[in-house]
Parts: sequence; structure tokens; C-alpha cells
Amino acid sequence: MSEIILMSDPRVAAVPVHECDEPLIDVRRESPLLVDLRKQSDSDAFFYLREGVLGRLLQAQGLLPTGLRFLVVEGYRPPGLQHRYFEEYAARLRAEQPGWSDEQIRSAASRFVSPPEIAPHSAGAAVDLTLVDADGRELDMGTPMNATPEESAGACYTDAAGISERARSHRAILGRALTAVGLVNYPTEWWHWSFGDRYWALVTGVASACYGPSRWEGRE
Repeated sequence: MSEIILMSDPRVAAVPVHECDEPLIDVRRESPLLVDLRKQSDSDAFFYLREGVLGRLLQAQGLLPTGLRFLVVEGYRPPGLQHRYFEEYAARLRAEQPGWSDEQIRSAASRFVSPPEIAPHSAGAAVDLTLVDADGRELDMGTPMNATPEESAGACYTDAAGISERARSHRAILGRALTAVGLVNYPTEWWHWSFGDRYWALVTGVASACYGPSRWEGRE
């Protein structure tokens, strides 16, 4: 698809979910993936992913050029936290754009934070990640991870024009490995990739999602 489909698009919410009840897995304990602590909160929820998503990430890491690895920053996001993130960003946009309608605010907010009811992170289906070298140093990806469209002047978009060739090359390396194992990117965030959720189903043409909102039970 050449158009950018936003998470707020009604077609995303219309995708049915046939939940497969696959468990959430602790990335730190069940894989060799590097995990970053920048999103750590008072729970360990961020460190969990659906089993199938984790398996694909491990496959994808094996496809990276020698000396490169993934750095996982965020996986599962509890629904309550997703709701808070969305409302906070929407409030910021309302303050900056007082003339916008509620629908315009919802659409603009969904470029950066998914509406809570369909959020891939809350299904354990999405991962925010970047690339690091053999010494654990992050590669230049053109923007910091989680830079908003406003902060980055749109450079957070995966195919943004205004980034260096080096950053473009690094994004391409990330994308080739993840696409090869079936994950899809959210085009407004170079770091956001998912599998099995409603957005993934719509983009790939699959009839239904296999991962819906999941409850993290704080397993240790």
C-alpha cells in the first residue's frame, strides 16, 4: 500500500480479532536480545512480547549484518498506560491547534500514539526497537526514538526525505530484517514494528488479527 494508513482509520478497528491466547514472554529471560531500560516504569510490563513476535524478532536478528543487533526498548504496554499516553498527546495537540475538530485531533494523535482500543502494544504484538553495534552503541537512525512528528519535523516517518544517507541506510537494514520475518512497520514511526495485530492484518490483507488486547499479570 502506498498510502499511509493511520491507526485511527476505521478500517483498522473493523478488523476482527480471533484471539489465539498465545502467552506474553519475558524478553529479558527468554531470549538473547538486548533490552533497554529507558521505558522502565514501576512494573516490568515493557519487557514482554507475544511468543510468536519474540520468535520472529530472533529470526530477524539473525538476518542482520555481522556486528549489528537489535535493542528492544518497548514491547507490551498496559491498556491504562496506552490510554494515558493517547490522552496526554491529544491534549497537547488541542492546545497547539485550538481550531481542530475532535476527529482531526484523533487522527493527528494517532500518528504517534495508537487509539487505546486497537493499540498493537496493548496486544503484546508491537515492539519499539533500534539497531546497535557490537559495542552496544545505537546507530544513527535520523531521529531519536519516540521523537514526535512535531519535534522531528516529520523525520520520524520511516520514509522521510530529510534524513542523512547513513540514517536511511540504517533504517533500510532494520526494515529488511523485520519485513523478511513478517512484521510490518507503522510508517509514521521508523522504530515501531508489529505482527498479528489489527494493523498488521489490514496492511497484509489477512482476514483477522490473532492478537487482541492482553492482560499482563506481572509474572516473574
